[in-house]
Amino acid sequence: MKARIITLGCKVNQFETQAMFQTLSENGYEIVGENENADISIINSCAVTQASEQKAVKLIHRIRRENPDTVIVLTGCMAQAFPQSSENLSEVDIVLGNKRRADLIPTLKKYFSDMRKFTFVEDYAKKDEYENLSIDSFMNRTRAFLKIEDGCNRFCSYCIIPYARGRVRSCTLDYIRNEVQTLAKNGYKEIVIIGINLSSFGSDSGLKFSDAVKTACESANVRIRLGSLEPESMDMETLKEFAKYSNFCPQFHLSLQSGCDETLKRMNRHYTSAEYAEIVGNIRKVTGIREKYRLCESAYIPVFKA
Repeated sequence: MKARIITLGCKVNQFETQAMFQTLSENGYEIVGENENADISIINSCAVTQASEQKAVKLIHRIRRENPDTVIVLTGCMAQAFPQSSENLSEVDIVLGNKRRADLIPTLKKYFSDMRKFTFVEDYAKKDEYENLSIDSFMNRTRAFLKIEDGCNRFCSYCIIPYARGRVRSCTLDYIRNEVQTLAKNGYKEIVIIGINLSSFGSDSGLKFSDAVKTACESANVRIRLGSLEPESMDMETLKEFAKYSNFCPQFHLSLQSGCDETLKRMNRHYTSAEYAEIVGNIRKVTGIREKYRLCESAYIPVFKA
């Protein structure tokens, strides 16, 4: 059977899509491109904004119109956060929540056996364990993403993510070491470390985020880059740890929702605009970023100078 996955949303979704690709391939499915007709069409959805949900719904309508016999599987954050509305989409044959991603193959087998709609969405619990998803390649790209953390405990005023992803769950350092070494062995020269709330890595297991970066940097001779970060997590101790490694890429994508302190407070963000500016100054100081990088005037974020 032919299967395709269409990915909406963040780098974490892209990583999880690759893991699903490998699972499908290992179980005898032929992987085809996003725009090709397939027996199975999987939408790995996003729910971070209402627009992202609308995009998923429009995509589902289009797929059913263009490929009427395909089995449509809706997974990802929309399926997890809004299971009832996802189930009510008449074009969808299988609704698979984030927590049931490992059930993809048996669910497909059950669907083809019974030929009836299935919804498998399980709520997250506080003591859920991290789901290890291994990949040995990444979508024919020259650099790979590696997810080391899932979930978020922050509950910002406007955000659905803790409900779509659950509480913070971190992988082990052995998992990081093994995955980095596998990707390096397969020819990748750069690995981007990612997570839903990346810098909260280890808060559930007694580890620190710098432990994860240290392990990744020491595991293989590859460049290690970081995904999006919460600014207040970049304290001086953490930055000094990063600066020890020549293969660490000193690029920092720091979240900044507003320059207004009152707005940040209403959003339940954990920093002020002055603290954000101080953090950026510390990054430039500790990493020696001033000589190699310029400062983006609009958001005070260091960006790579080509």
